Formats: sequence, structure tokens, C-alpha cells
Amino acid sequence: MNTCVSAVQYLRRMHGGSQSHLLRASDGAHYVTKFKNNPEHVRVLANEMFATNLGLWLGLPMPRVEVIDVSDWLIEHTDDLRVELNGSRIPCSSGRQLASLYAGDKIEATIFDYLPDGALQQIVNLDDFARILVLDKWTCNSDGRQAIFKRQTQRSRTYSAVFIDQGFCFNAGEWNFPDAPLRGVYARMCVYERVAGWDAFEPALTRAEQTGLGDLWRYATQVPEEWYERDVDGMNRLVETLYRRRLRIRDLISEFRHSNRNPFPNWAER
Repeated sequence: MNTCVSAVQYLRRMHGGSQSHLLRASDGAHYVTKFKNNPEHVRVLANEMFATNLGLWLGLPMPRVEVIDVSDWLIEHTDDLRVELNGSRIPCSSGRQLASLYAGDKIEATIFDYLPDGALQQIVNLDDFARILVLDKWTCNSDGRQAIFKRQTQRSRTYSAVFIDQGFCFNAGEWNFPDAPLRGVYARMCVYERVAGWDAFEPALTRAEQTGLGDLWRYATQVPEEWYERDVDGMNRLVETLYRRRLRIRDLISEFRHSNRNPFPNWAER
């Protein structure tokens, strides 16, 4: 089970459509926190927890996710703990929210949202961009693949990619799977140039294909029911659909491969 930590200090607002906030928790760690009354949908919290735990199960570099309890007191005494809806500033919801471990440290300059193409080649785990396709195609991530880049050291010219923001997996609040070749892929095709065959997606691909119903339920039951409006039947359907879809992942990747973006120019038929 995911542990539950408590928010003890407000740090700052984060950017993005879900209007998340950075909080320090009772365990001393810093967490990017999404609130139930965010402008996108309450289910983005459920999606973030479920899909991130699946990604970690597949061996992908993602921040761990936790349940964080945010007190009424902290919200009442923090003017910035607000979400903006239709021109109004509304207090963030209290109680159990979604916390994603902040990938940075006290030195802000070590985290980047964007790298030029030349620097992308300095990413030490560049091959993980192929492996994350396994998760994004499996879960029908309806957003573009989101990543941040962490500099190895203050003076280093090498970076590691960390994959964030799984809230639009399962098509956000819809919990359906409108597959399309370019959904869930990273915007810049150069990260896929080293893919030369199916081996590039391992070991994530085989692990996904061998996932059992018990594995899926282990992560599904960790999601607080209020994050998916207590739609237990919906969660049952979601788990069953994921179990069936694990055998379609290769087909979905192949559709991307044969798209007009030509993402894998070095993949030759044998």
C-alpha cells in the first residue's frame, strides 16, 4: 500500500493544467501535489497513481506517488493554495490528495523542462523514451508524453530523463481507450532514432505482456475510491480492459512506427 504523509508547509505553485502545488510533507520530502478539485478532472489523481505505479513496475524512471493529507488549517492559512476556475479563485480541497515526489532538489537550476536537440543526445537514459511507449500505448495516454530532465551534477553536461504527469492515461476522466498512432508519444522524434527493433522496448514490453490480473489489482486497490468517484464498476472495467490490452501493445507501437512521423528510421525489417 502507498503510505499516507501529511502536508506541513506550502512552497510554491507549479505550472500545468492541473494547477498543482509543491508541498513539504511530514516525511521531510517535497511533493508535487494535485488536488481533487483541480480544473481537469478528479480522476487525474487516480490515473496518476495507477499509471505511475504500473510504470514503476515496468522499471521506468518515474517519481514515486503517495497519498498526502492536506489539512483545512493549512489551506485556510495559505492564500496561494487555490485553484482558478472560470475566473474565480477557489480553495484547494482538503483531505487526501495525490503527491508525486519532486524530482529536483534545493538547486532549481538542476531541473529542465526543455533541452535542445544536441543536449537530448546527452541524456544517459535516452533509451527509456522507447520503453515508456509501452506504458503510454497500453494505458492510452491521451496527452503527449511529458518528461523533465535532471542534470547529473551542478557542473555536468549530462542529464537523466524523468517521466512525469500520467494524469491523462485512460483518456483522463473518460476511462476509455480512443487509440491513435501519435497519442502518448514524445513531441520530438529524435529521442526514438536509436530504436532498431523490438529489443529496444525491453524489458518493459515483456513484463507488461506477462502482467497478471493480480498485479493490476495490487495497484488498483491502492487508489482512494474518492479519486474515481467511488465508481467501483468503472474500476473493474478498467482493470479488465488493461488485462486484455496488454497483448495489443505491439500492434499499437507498430501503428506509431508506420505513421507519417517515421519515428524509427533505423528499424529495418529482417
